[in-house]
Amino acid sequence: MSTRTAPTAPTTGSAVAVETSPEPAAFRPPHPEQSAEPRSPEHAELPHDRFLDRERSWLAFNQRVLELAEDESTPLLERARFLSIFASNLDEFFMVRVAGLKRRIATGVATRAASGRRPRDVLETIWTSSRALMERQAECFERTVSPALAAEGIHLLRWPDLTEQEQTRLFSFFRKRIFPVLTPLAVDPAHPFPYISGLSLNLAVVVRNPATGHKHFARVKVPPLLARFLEASAQRYVPVEDVIAAHLEELFPGMEVLDHHIFRVTRNEDLEVEEDDAENLLQALEKELLRRRFGPPVRLEVERSIDREVLDLLIRELKITEEEVYALAGPLDLTGLDDIASLDRPELKFPKFIAGTHRDLAEVESATAPDIFGAVRERDVLLHHPYDSFSTSVQLFVEQAAADPDVLAIKQTLYRTSGDSPIVDALIDAAESGKQVLVLVEIKARFDEHANIKWARKLEQAGCHVVYGLVGLKTHSKLCLVVRQEGDHLRRYAHIGTGNYHPKTARMYEDIGLLTADPDVGADLSDLFNRLSGYSRRDNYRRLLVAPRSLRDGLISRIRREVVNHREGRPAAVRIKVNSIVDERVIDALYRASQAGVPVDIWVRGICALRPGVPGLSENIRVRSILGRFLEHSRVYAFGSGGDTEVWLGSPDLMHRNLDRRIEVLVKVADPAHRHTLNRLLATGTSDSTASWHLGPDGGWTRHAVDEDGAPLRDMQETLIEARRKRRGSGN
Repeated sequence: MSTRTAPTAPTTGSAVAVETSPEPAAFRPPHPEQSAEPRSPEHAELPHDRFLDRERSWLAFNQRVLELAEDESTPLLERARFLSIFASNLDEFFMVRVAGLKRRIATGVATRAASGRRPRDVLETIWTSSRALMERQAECFERTVSPALAAEGIHLLRWPDLTEQEQTRLFSFFRKRIFPVLTPLAVDPAHPFPYISGLSLNLAVVVRNPATGHKHFARVKVPPLLARFLEASAQRYVPVEDVIAAHLEELFPGMEVLDHHIFRVTRNEDLEVEEDDAENLLQALEKELLRRRFGPPVRLEVERSIDREVLDLLIRELKITEEEVYALAGPLDLTGLDDIASLDRPELKFPKFIAGTHRDLAEVESATAPDIFGAVRERDVLLHHPYDSFSTSVQLFVEQAAADPDVLAIKQTLYRTSGDSPIVDALIDAAESGKQVLVLVEIKARFDEHANIKWARKLEQAGCHVVYGLVGLKTHSKLCLVVRQEGDHLRRYAHIGTGNYHPKTARMYEDIGLLTADPDVGADLSDLFNRLSGYSRRDNYRRLLVAPRSLRDGLISRIRREVVNHREGRPAAVRIKVNSIVDERVIDALYRASQAGVPVDIWVRGICALRPGVPGLSENIRVRSILGRFLEHSRVYAFGSGGDTEVWLGSPDLMHRNLDRRIEVLVKVADPAHRHTLNRLLATGTSDSTASWHLGPDGGWTRHAVDEDGAPLRDMQETLIEARRKRRGSGN
């Protein structure tokens, strides 16, 4: 899954150094002769080991997620949810990053990472660090979260812990709902070892023929559509594999069931699609999705109690190494804890928060829906989700455009959305009413390919013009353009955001968006959509920076401008909020800015390959990370200090794929009040008085949640929630 986390509530006290991220060797600051002269940072000699390893940094990010599950001040069911998120994150990491690394090593094309580490060393570090983290997760569940849930009347049990009545009830459920769909697969000379699908739970079963005394091996797959935890009685749950294991004799009548063991395989599930012919992209992707199921294994999870002979069989047949085996305390696959976390026990969750309509869109004097077009004609509207309602802003913008007879055209990018999305429904309604509707669908959005293909075809059938972007580039930008007839002229309305047009995730993801009728933005988006749907080589825009042509260079030039400002005595600063920062050229520009004396604050949710706080290199750079209730997902870039700050928002992170292989868009924020709001957000998020993790020069993250007196530091998200509540309460 996509990683779901954000600012942490004021939680546990003392700072704890993260174990997974420090580099193995001490960082060597640049020799004084290598340090840049303050007046010429562009000529600085930068040390070769100035980049942190991205895979270690990602593991450190997931450790921060785990720390929220371990934190006793986190509401109990939210702790269970963070355990689920941790497991889901790690699944995706193995399916994509580890699988890709193994593939490059096997084909001989792997090169040293920017950190200087050899691919094999990186892989071994992943095995060691991820194993330690998975053991911590299992211990957290077994020793703290599960007992705490039991104390609140929510029992996660194993089969022997059930009452006789509960076992009888589940036996009936097994006979009616589980047994008919189970398929035991024997392994013998006549039956080759079966294919084990990725992320499926399986039982390795050992049976004996009483007539011959011969032992046999069989595999039973747990049906994936069953609930991960079955309810034995009110708020008493048992893993589904325990129910199957307790009734194996039903599957092997006449045989003696000697033993069973649970195992789970993770496979390479990243996609490789040739795009030489864009006309066939949809068909090529559909075929590749079928092939993905048969990717090579990259991880084998087993319960610690597994018999060595059975484990050897699995290792041999799956062609996996000992290093890729993870023996853990059961139950395996704690992604299923998300269902437990969704139980209706509000007292064990974060206090409920319902987003309100943005004040610039709210209809004060009546109960009617706000007039989005009228409001946006008056002023640009800066949205901050989930604090501002998505349904009464962005969704309503598209719905009103679809229903408005004066709207002539709607052009929209869709990267991820839900299958029952009101956005998709509105676009279909618009097309069916005769409006010109262009939808640029990114069907290669990782792990959403099946869903995206389905609703792309649905849009096509309704008469929408559906295009799949440019060959070799994913379209990750979040854009919507509406063309409306107003009197004798046309006016363009636009939305540019940092998040997907996904109504469900908009309640969990922190994102920022801009609604505007600015003519320059409208003209820019018209030019960009023409490029995406037709033939255009335009690279220069009025208020946009667009990857892959102008975005990286545009950011670097602004970082360098801050160096000049600082050198000439003007206020200078760089503040950046992103999900990940890996791009070496941008990082080097930030290093040189730091060497010149420019203060740099970076607020990053996940991966950070930049080393802050290194004397002579980055002592003016601070890096903070905030995780918690919502997933911090917005990207904001601010340059300058004081009243003349330049602020941009949009879709790109500072990664190679975003800057080189995607269509990404940043929009320049024009309204001074909006720039002030975003600068204040960045300042608060990177403040030492805000609860966060701090990155050190060795790559280690330290949690800061209380001040020197032990008082909780400010929780970023709770502060914003409370501000919205007060604003609605006061009518301001």
